[in-house]
Amino acid sequence: MSKYILKRVLSIIPTVLIIIFAIFFILDFTPGTPGRVILGVTATEEQVNNLDEALGYNRPVVVRYVDYVVHAVQGDFGTSYVSQQPVVDILAPKFPTTLKLALLAVAISALLGIPMGIISALKPNSFLDSTLTTVALFFASVPSFWLGLMFMLAFSLVLGWLPSSGIGTWKHYIMPVITLVLPSAAYLSRLTRSTMIDAINQDYIRTAKSKGATTSRVMFLHALKNAMMPVVTQLGMSFASLLGGALITEMVFGLPGFGSAIVNAIKTKDIPIVMGGIIFLSTIFILIMLAVDLIYAFIDPRVKDMYE
Repeated sequence: MSKYILKRVLSIIPTVLIIIFAIFFILDFTPGTPGRVILGVTATEEQVNNLDEALGYNRPVVVRYVDYVVHAVQGDFGTSYVSQQPVVDILAPKFPTTLKLALLAVAISALLGIPMGIISALKPNSFLDSTLTTVALFFASVPSFWLGLMFMLAFSLVLGWLPSSGIGTWKHYIMPVITLVLPSAAYLSRLTRSTMIDAINQDYIRTAKSKGATTSRVMFLHALKNAMMPVVTQLGMSFASLLGGALITEMVFGLPGFGSAIVNAIKTKDIPIVMGGIIFLSTIFILIMLAVDLIYAFIDPRVKDMYE
């Protein structure tokens, strides 16, 4: 197990390097330069070129890439072209907002979606299953931005119960979290249902029943345990993607999150902010996927044997 963990951790390095290289090339092809971003539209071309030269932007992209990686390894992710502040000082305060949003959304999605899927699987093709399926398909199909706007219209403008945007109190999180929870819980419900039904139809379930095992023991100790592996993967991926910033949700509700900061940096071609955010998110995503693999080992002992 330890060798597997070490191998996966070491694989982060080349993965992140490749991602940084790809982002460098993409940003290099976009119009505009750091000099223009910093000096504004009123600056002359000569002033812009001089500043680009001073920043080293006129060097070949490969040279700039290597230089960035060398400084990043030393903990220096550069300075924002727009605000002239260190990248870490800009991104670090925004991460707690996104982290809270992601944790709440994933936790509530699991608490809602998994039980709904189990109930549907235990009573397939029943009225309850059809009702839950209809509700799940509706919320899985509705665009999150439309859902957020409808909540804002109902609970902020009409009823006046909740603040429409910004952050500050626990009430500010209610609508953004619900906007993220409903589609995610709907998908988890359908995934849990399908994996549970597949597990219930396996031979080992019929064998357990023939040996006199109770229905609750068969369902929750045998079927659910094996059906949870795809669900755990989906939860891990959902959490990782939310840490990247539920961009639309953050923008609709005006949340100062991690994702919105990266989007704004892309618009202004603030390369240090974009690169710092990409490095952080790539590393976090890989670590979460590693954690998911380790959870597999506890759910299914056969997976643990593969690691050893």
